Amino acid sequence: MNFLLIGSGGREHALAWKLAQSRLLTPEGREPGKIFAAPGNPGIADHAECITLDVSDHDATIAFCEENHVGLVVVGPEAPLVGGIADALRGAGIAVFGPSREAAQLEGSKGFTKDMCQRAGIPTAGYVRADTADEALAALKDFTIPVVIKADGLAAGKGVIIAESENEAVEAIRDIFGGRFGSAGAQVVIEEFMRGEEASYFAITDGATIMPFGSAQDHKRVGEGDTGPNTGGMGAYSPAPVLSPMLRGQVLERIIAPTVRQMAEDGTPYRGVLYAGLMLTDEGPKLIEYNCRFGDPECQVLMMRLEDDLGEILLACATNSLGKLRPARFADRTALTVVMAAKGYPDTPEKGGAIGGLDAAEAKGGKVFHAGTAQKDGQLVANGGRVLNVTATGESVTAAQKAAYEMVDAVEFPTGFCRRDIGWREVEREAKG
Repeated sequence: MNFLLIGSGGREHALAWKLAQSRLLTPEGREPGKIFAAPGNPGIADHAECITLDVSDHDATIAFCEENHVGLVVVGPEAPLVGGIADALRGAGIAVFGPSREAAQLEGSKGFTKDMCQRAGIPTAGYVRADTADEALAALKDFTIPVVIKADGLAAGKGVIIAESENEAVEAIRDIFGGRFGSAGAQVVIEEFMRGEEASYFAITDGATIMPFGSAQDHKRVGEGDTGPNTGGMGAYSPAPVLSPMLRGQVLERIIAPTVRQMAEDGTPYRGVLYAGLMLTDEGPKLIEYNCRFGDPECQVLMMRLEDDLGEILLACATNSLGKLRPARFADRTALTVVMAAKGYPDTPEKGGAIGGLDAAEAKGGKVFHAGTAQKDGQLVANGGRVLNVTATGESVTAAQKAAYEMVDAVEFPTGFCRRDIGWREVEREAKG
């Protein structure tokens, strides 16, 4: 079987690395298949043929799949899903891993998700949707400070402001409606601030069967100690011990399963990965938001732990046969990834900085996933905000953290930086025994 992987970041490098291990690529007695990546990156090129393909041109994408006998399309990022690529491919009879345009509104519109939660009785923060700045400012009076202000649409992980004062909330509302996040800010969602610890839970569903797919804990703030502005994620580890078996059961029963049922009842059945961002409150887990694709950098640590064939799982999901597979198996070890970003991220990252030492880093036993890199005159250089995902495993979070930072120290990236405290909450808990 041939795969087409859509995307160019660290998530997609991790998916390509794991897909390259799939038995579907090397069926017994048949010609081996291959992975195409559109557009891919220098790391993905180790596992796939990187191609130039405008995936927003659905007819061109379908034609490529037909001409190259692609048996499964795996969509990495959210934008093509919100743009309806899965609908077009399914309409042409091509198996695709990822939700329809309507179902992808679970990520494409925060207001859509809040309304769905309200209909399904899913625990989440109280909220108000507003179409204008005046409407939002009027609604703000009903919330206590701190308060969460969100651009409704896709904002690359940066459209959420936790306002610590009324002035900050007012400024956030005016910034969003003033165009700070482009079309993503056509509507604003104001939410009550939830107190607790954040964690992420993943499940794969074909609209009927739900396959639990692990937990992780991300680090969104750019600075150590979780300070500074929100980013797309500065590091993650999996599993998240704070999500105990009891809490995972509650998440499945109270959040994931009702979502799958409600989406089906609404005529927008969900097929793909459900990535639930959770707040673990004193009242139990509550949904912060959904993503309709694997997290980045959570995907990297999940793929490091996955012991089953990713290709077979994604194909079963795409063909409504997930119920025929056993539950996904993950290694007991912890995987931890550290994001190395370009100086200036998340505002104006410095591009073009030279990168070296990756072989030396991987010689220590982990994996470096390329997130924002390019080749220029034979030199690997930074080509984005988040540039590398340095990933290691260990018997505990503390051990995985130590191994990951030993790898980081072997990387040569003078114009880059990273947080030095990824996993800090769990490391502190482990130290206390």
